Amino acid sequence: MIVNLRALCIPETSLKHLTSTSTAMGRQKDVLATIEEHLRIRNKLVRQALAECLGTLILVLFGCGSVAQIILSRGTHGGFLTVNLAFGFAVTLGILIAGQVSGGHLNPAVTFAMCLLAREPWIKLPIYALAQTLGAFLGAGIVFGLYYDAIWAFDNNHLTVVGKNATAGIFATYPSEHLNVVNGFFDQFIGTASLIVCVLAIVDPYNNPIPTGLEAFTVGFVVLVIGTSMGFNSGYAVNPARDFGPRLFTAIAGWGTEVFRVGKPSHWWWVPVVAPFLGAVAGVIVYQLTIGCHDEPSPPASEQETVKLANVKHKERLGEEEKIIYLHMDFIVQRRPGIFHGGGRWRYSQKTKTSSEDKDQSCKAPEEPWVNHMDALQV
Repeated sequence: MIVNLRALCIPETSLKHLTSTSTAMGRQKDVLATIEEHLRIRNKLVRQALAECLGTLILVLFGCGSVAQIILSRGTHGGFLTVNLAFGFAVTLGILIAGQVSGGHLNPAVTFAMCLLAREPWIKLPIYALAQTLGAFLGAGIVFGLYYDAIWAFDNNHLTVVGKNATAGIFATYPSEHLNVVNGFFDQFIGTASLIVCVLAIVDPYNNPIPTGLEAFTVGFVVLVIGTSMGFNSGYAVNPARDFGPRLFTAIAGWGTEVFRVGKPSHWWWVPVVAPFLGAVAGVIVYQLTIGCHDEPSPPASEQETVKLANVKHKERLGEEEKIIYLHMDFIVQRRPGIFHGGGRWRYSQKTKTSSEDKDQSCKAPEEPWVNHMDALQV
């Protein structure tokens, strides 16, 4: 529809302003479209890697940011539950950001599980893992910059890895004093296996599928549950990229190589890197043996059933049409025995007539005092 702005009595100055504004916006859109065209990456795998990088960055930014807030405030600005909530919602947001582009794995163990099931090509495993680790590294850098002064002031301008005033735990996971490497390995193994089982159930179209758009929220809820039940021993990394990327950042940022040597025995760092991959294998095996291999798609409707349903719907539609009264724009008709009220022009159709002209014809009111077989008055 074309609107004549002058006919609406809009002042000339306003018209000029509207014209200039629309022209400026049109030029801006053209410039943005040109820039986007030049910046567009043609390689699909690279685009997916960038999405994984950004999604993992968001995960570490919000998750480790919550840990930093608790540690640096010495518990006055949060607690164990807030950390779990932050990581759960961070996973949800990361998947929402990257999901439509790359699938939103955010975890090399998840990518590994998808490759094992032949749902992703193996070439994606190293590319995704590198992108996810880079995203975690950058996310840790942002958290470090965000709390830079507080981190340095926390231990009188010292960056400590272990002890009462340790700050390295803001970024990577470290074992509790009671935990040895075997128990820690089992902790990461079980945590990742549980994650993979739940993720496979969520994305399984034959096993109570999640409504479209709610997958990210459900996965975030899974991470929340794992954190609240398995986070005591070593912080439930269950994600090699989420742990190794920030750990590497702390080694470069000033904490030194000690971040790779702590633990019982030393060199704990490899446990949250290796154990999640084995846990992913276990999670795939458990789910496939118990659920996946026995899934059956819903049987397709037979031709006879389809025809039968079509006939039922057709009959229902005809029954509804018999009850419909179409009112013309400028009148209302009330049917009463012996009384027929009408105003303006009116039309009626009769089911016994077959031609289009008979079904929709203009005529005068019938001589009968009331219409017995009138089906509908058409609008």
